[in-house]
Amino acid sequence: MNLIFYLIVALGLAVINLFSFNAENKRLLANHKTEKVNRPTEIKALSRIAIAGIAIESSTFSPALTQEEAFHAKYEKDVFTSYPFFGADSVLRKKAQWLPTLIGKSLPGGAVTREAYESLVKQTLDRLEKNKPYDGLFLDIHGAMSVVGLDDPEGDFITRIRKVIGKKTLISTSMDLHGNVSWRLAQHTDLITCYRMAPHEDAMQTKRRAVTNLLARLESGKGKPAFKAYVPIPVLLPGEKTSTRLEPAKSIYQAVAPAAAQTGIIDAAIWVGYAWADEPRNHAVVMVTGDDKAKVTQTAEQLAGSFWKARHNFAFVAPTGSLKESLDKALAIQKHPYFISDSGDNPTAGGAGDVTWTLKEILARPEFKTQNGPSLIYASIPGPELVESAVKVGVGGKVDAYAGAKVDARYAPPVRLVGTVKSIEHGDRNAETEVVVQVGSVNVIVTKKRKPYHKEGDFTRLGLNPRKTNIVVVKIGYLEPELYAMRADWILALTPGGVDQNLERLPYRRIKRPMYPLDKNMKDPDLTAKIVPSSETI
Repeated sequence: MNLIFYLIVALGLAVINLFSFNAENKRLLANHKTEKVNRPTEIKALSRIAIAGIAIESSTFSPALTQEEAFHAKYEKDVFTSYPFFGADSVLRKKAQWLPTLIGKSLPGGAVTREAYESLVKQTLDRLEKNKPYDGLFLDIHGAMSVVGLDDPEGDFITRIRKVIGKKTLISTSMDLHGNVSWRLAQHTDLITCYRMAPHEDAMQTKRRAVTNLLARLESGKGKPAFKAYVPIPVLLPGEKTSTRLEPAKSIYQAVAPAAAQTGIIDAAIWVGYAWADEPRNHAVVMVTGDDKAKVTQTAEQLAGSFWKARHNFAFVAPTGSLKESLDKALAIQKHPYFISDSGDNPTAGGAGDVTWTLKEILARPEFKTQNGPSLIYASIPGPELVESAVKVGVGGKVDAYAGAKVDARYAPPVRLVGTVKSIEHGDRNAETEVVVQVGSVNVIVTKKRKPYHKEGDFTRLGLNPRKTNIVVVKIGYLEPELYAMRADWILALTPGGVDQNLERLPYRRIKRPMYPLDKNMKDPDLTAKIVPSSETI
């Protein structure tokens, strides 16, 4: 009986082991099949993509010159710090083998010296040569660079880049909507886009779009777009009349994203152009890229037509007046802070930044002669000698020195400031050293080097409170978002300078004519889209 029991138990264990063995074999076989399915037969190499760019907006109507140091050039791996979407762990960073060369970005200013331009270009080309070959290039430019003795610098730059990297490399170009697109630039680029907002709150979004468009065309194998449509529009307007905060620019630019989202289209863009340089390329442009010829051309013509039809409706983004009218209104109104844009010498548009005319007029007004007068902040005027004196005497000390008009003395000489040093700050990337000098009831910000003031923190770090100040005068055109948000009211003062808002006062000699609004009664232009040859055929 015991023997039979043990035989039954042994037989049961054998059956159990047999089932377990078969189950394990099936699992291993299934895993093996899955591994075979998932195992890639070929690992595709990451695309090799270079990054390069030289960017500035520079006025030919200003006597200022821009030197190489103003570009604060970043090299190779440091280039990534300019783009939040290229963080070490970002998806885009991992999608390609990125080979950054040089990115140089300057504050807007005067024309770039030929020596500075050639140096930056040579450094870029040398780095591109070193790491060839490339599948793609992300070209980050502004589009409104002026160079002494050279027309169309961006067109020259991309042409010389092509000679190094070849015609097959796919170039995706990101630009400011206040840039200029010459036929030469359009020929040598493949994918091209620009901002869709002014102020440029979508700047980084636009650069990212240029990168993602480039990656998509490389990853899909589609490569260069089949068609690039180009429509020049004979309109030249300042940014202060084409802000997308207001109509008609608001609706015109809101139509761009849906246009670009159509099947068969890669991207669509409208450039207002840069009004304060005198070159044949300076005018508005529409470009559309894609693989559907009919949609590409029709969309380009529709966008260009909407811009042209609206030309009479473009108006200043704020009320305007002379400086006297602006100050009179600011003193009479009870809304604070009241912002006045000293627009003619706006360093964010290419002004020299050191025209003293407005500050001289303010200090001459009797209302501001005593400390008990209406509080006013003036931002800002360069004055390295005054800054040096202020640093010597320290906060609370008295200074008596001159500032401004070192570069642009056409409208007024250096201004004498006699007052008390209220604060001193070192280390700003652009200004280097900033001091606040109180003259009567006016707090004048004096800088070692020119600097635009467009954020609340620019003031508060100097101990100033713009929100509790009666009048804030800034060398700027349209108010940047933070200033716009804090304003109680605002006026654009039509002051003199290298970026005069009254374009009819500027001595244009080389732009293409007729040009609206300089030729108000001109005939309707031909807005038929021109197909730009592929960069491979040039």
